[in-house]
Amino acid sequence: MARPRKPLLSRERIRDTALQLIDRDGLAELSMRKLAQELNVQAASLYSHYATKEQVLDEVASAIMAKVDASAFEREDWRRALMSWARSYRAALAAHPNFAPYLATNGPGQRDEALRAANFVHGGLVRAGWPPRYATMIGASTKYLVLGAAMGSFARGFVDDVHVYLDRYPNLGQAHKLAAKADQIDADSFELALTAFVEGLACQLGQIEKRRERRRART
Repeated sequence: MARPRKPLLSRERIRDTALQLIDRDGLAELSMRKLAQELNVQAASLYSHYATKEQVLDEVASAIMAKVDASAFEREDWRRALMSWARSYRAALAAHPNFAPYLATNGPGQRDEALRAANFVHGGLVRAGWPPRYATMIGASTKYLVLGAAMGSFARGFVDDVHVYLDRYPNLGQAHKLAAKADQIDADSFELALTAFVEGLACQLGQIEKRRERRRART
């Protein structure tokens, strides 16, 4: 019998199948045994590619973070760059909401893709005049905003039965319509929060620059 042209297993195939399982069944349901069953191999076959499930998860995280584009900080005004990065970040995570909790609790410090993005963000903000401490906090705050938007849908949390709300919650008389328009409401809500966040930061930077000018005037 001729040998297959491609190997039955590869790190990429294992990683991609793990993400498919997580998308379908949830993060907690992933195990090396279930992953092997999905690939139609013995679990022992996986260990020549990945020693542990954590290694698989880290590879999945790297693949998702590789889709996040922060390069606008190299060429754009910091406001436009921050919004571009945040949108790219949300899109990458929103495509795999079941995996977002892993990214929320596992820091980027050992992952090249996340460090590359952080390098773009931090460098672009500092060049724009932000003190390094503020640049760090802006990066963290953007992550919190993105993760909150990606991990679940606010609008889909409402049932489409008007009677659930009318009697006890009269101010929510239109809440039963939210789920049907969830995608648009969630996207618009993220844009609202992101715009308010960036506009607020711009005011903060203005205050920082005024303090710098006062210090220079005294010297």
